[in-house]
Amino acid sequence: MRTVLFLSDSVNRRMLQLYSESGLYLPNLDRLAKRSVIFDNHWVCSAPCMPARRDIMTGRMNFLERGWGPIEPFDDTMPQLLRDEGVDCRIITDHYHYFEIGGENYCQMFNQWDFVRGQEWDPLVFPSGDPMPEHFGKMHPQYARNRELFYRTEEHYPSAITIDKAARWLEENHTRDNFLLWVEPFDPHEPFEVPQKYLDMVGDDYDGTLYLWPIYGKTDGDPERLAHIRKRYGALLLMTDAHLGKIFDVMDQYDMWEDTAFFYTTDHGYMLGEHDFMAKNVMPAYNEVFHIPLIVHLPGDKHAGEHVNALTQNIDLLPTIMELYGFRRPANAHPIHGQSLCPLIEGTGTPREYALYGYFGKEINITDGRYTYFRAPRNDNKPLYMYTAMPIDNKAYFNRRKMKDISRIETGRFLSWTDYPMYRIPAELIINRPGYALCYNNMHPWEKEDYLFDLEADYPQECNLIQTEPKIVQHMAQAMAQELIRTEAPPDQLKRMDLIGI
Repeated sequence: MRTVLFLSDSVNRRMLQLYSESGLYLPNLDRLAKRSVIFDNHWVCSAPCMPARRDIMTGRMNFLERGWGPIEPFDDTMPQLLRDEGVDCRIITDHYHYFEIGGENYCQMFNQWDFVRGQEWDPLVFPSGDPMPEHFGKMHPQYARNRELFYRTEEHYPSAITIDKAARWLEENHTRDNFLLWVEPFDPHEPFEVPQKYLDMVGDDYDGTLYLWPIYGKTDGDPERLAHIRKRYGALLLMTDAHLGKIFDVMDQYDMWEDTAFFYTTDHGYMLGEHDFMAKNVMPAYNEVFHIPLIVHLPGDKHAGEHVNALTQNIDLLPTIMELYGFRRPANAHPIHGQSLCPLIEGTGTPREYALYGYFGKEINITDGRYTYFRAPRNDNKPLYMYTAMPIDNKAYFNRRKMKDISRIETGRFLSWTDYPMYRIPAELIINRPGYALCYNNMHPWEKEDYLFDLEADYPQECNLIQTEPKIVQHMAQAMAQELIRTEAPPDQLKRMDLIGI
């Protein structure tokens, strides 16, 4: 048994023609889809980048317990579990967050890892101190230097290097059995740096100020810039797809489809002007970020071209891959929230009724596949605690510079599903840097409102039914409370959301 897991970053599902008639045709993704099962109702649990990766690797949702952070010492991860059964696990990635504070212990779970440098503000080269190029949106001195050195020809782009390395590794190891190859290009994550030929393919004729890195939040309303940034994003999808085809060429050449599973998905989506928002993190949990693609090829083209409409989530990948290898999780492993997709594919599984999703410390969201309900925090967003054995955040340790009062940090055994000791950190003590997109101590007004949307009648989520459908709101709130209890979420989450006894 062999598995390739291809995890792109920030794929907006509606930008793929495979899922939306108005989306972009990606020939190699279409090539995969013809051999695969397509999941139409697949959702993120925890967002953004590192929380989503921890969900995938552990089969547990973690946004109710902590925010951005590392693999915890009590986590049972996919590569660990497979390695214990003799499967060689390799990751090839240019996702530099793995190698900064708050991204510890992910790559180290694999037998081998290969890190391609140069994305975003990866501190690879010393900034020159030269003036940054004239630009609109975001720019960073580190990235300005990186792009000067690395973005010369397509072969120098980190994601292109990453995917091409994976294709070469498969070619060199096509006779091997019992491996997991985790291929993780950073693209189409911003900044949307892409060769001109792909911009030509999407018909981009923008000649204004350089704009390749959107600011998280509301759009500026300029239609020309918005059209340009959407085309830049689409061009980056095309480039990623072109290199993905090199992996498929190897699999074709050596007939690897017969005994190799292939998973294509993303960590989360990305907003490109929908609801007048750009990016992620700072807006309500709209479909563009949390409803994501999943395409699964099973060995021998089994069930090729079929669709699964049952609710699924990223936490389901771990138990699915374990089942494909014929392995069971150890009896002493912590319980998981995911369930194998194999019975659903075979038409014998029991679909989940609800899917919970969100960001730590913000609203909690739930869908039953028909409705999405976003519930904003009550009670001044308290009580809210971060539970962790690794007191680390995105680019920061929880030390005196990050905390208002470390004397209020507690230690103990606080979570019902594990007896591992950890810290309980009151979230109001955490000092978030100015403009921090994942701030839960000072949320935007729109993050403090409730929303209800009917996905059958209103997939774009333009008509909030919170005032007109009180019975459905009550039903979804009760379902949220039940799911929090069923998944053994920290009890303070029920209090924070005013769901006790509802």
